[in-house]
Amino acid sequence: MNDLIKAAHTALKTCLGLTPEEKLLIVCDTEKENIGKAFFTAGNEITEKTLLVQIPVADVNGQEPPKEVADLMRQHQVVVCPTYRSLTHTDAKRNACKAGARVATMPNISESTMMRTLNADYQLIARRTKRLAALLDDAKTVHLSSPLGTDLFMPIEGIKAIASSGLLLEKGQGGNLPSGEAFLMPQEGKSEGVLVVDASVAGIGMLKTPLKITIKNGFAVKMEGGKEADQLFAMLSRFGKDGMNVAEFGVGTNHAAQIIGNILEDEKVMGTAHVAFGNNISMGGTFAVGIHVDAVLTKPSIYLDGHPLMLEGKLVLDID
Repeated sequence: MNDLIKAAHTALKTCLGLTPEEKLLIVCDTEKENIGKAFFTAGNEITEKTLLVQIPVADVNGQEPPKEVADLMRQHQVVVCPTYRSLTHTDAKRNACKAGARVATMPNISESTMMRTLNADYQLIARRTKRLAALLDDAKTVHLSSPLGTDLFMPIEGIKAIASSGLLLEKGQGGNLPSGEAFLMPQEGKSEGVLVVDASVAGIGMLKTPLKITIKNGFAVKMEGGKEADQLFAMLSRFGKDGMNVAEFGVGTNHAAQIIGNILEDEKVMGTAHVAFGNNISMGGTFAVGIHVDAVLTKPSIYLDGHPLMLEGKLVLDID
């Protein structure tokens, strides 16, 4: 527990810049109670204005927390959310940021992930992530491929990329901890091709068999790969066609992260890419559906406007 508290203290001081004058809110659920308590202990070492609240485990990623908790999130300067399901793509998180809070969401974070990844060099991760986001900003198209058969085209012209660096030091900033990814919303209704996911999927975990997802006009229309493909289809189809929306393209930038079957860490791994389905409101989109599911692939090749950025998981450009 001491190492866990140390990691929590690092997150609060280094990544969130918590000061003694600020109010800290920790939102956890029964699955992440130990991590919530570690943050509470670490928070009390920094500020006496520390509050821990526990919520029920949500049914799906992107489900809103209780209204009373959403209200509390707007009333604190720093909010940390170690929960089993993701609060990242929720109105509660967005509204807290609009009110000026610095919000770190930690969907399904494990104790080992905390202790391993929160001691990474976040200044280096920040530089790398911002450089990659700038390259995405300047591009009009992304072509994503992989040795297993991924062949996906995503128009991104005019879309602002987000640099999730792990440093949430400015008023109104929000993101994952641990972090390290540059991501954006592809143009709605325009992604075309095939995505083969071989690492992990949010809500499912590490994959036993690669999933082949056929995408037309910006929506997943077919999923192949046995039971896990059926699981993913069931999760997304609960929300109709909007649940199948291609919501996000992202690239991992955290050198300390590893593929472990937990999407919070997996999507941050250097040398991976991910595509998400469902809600894209946080990225400037119009799909306000109550689910957001990330899917991670390894050894991706990424081309921006036809120029290679990454080849089979190795960056071509020096972005450090």
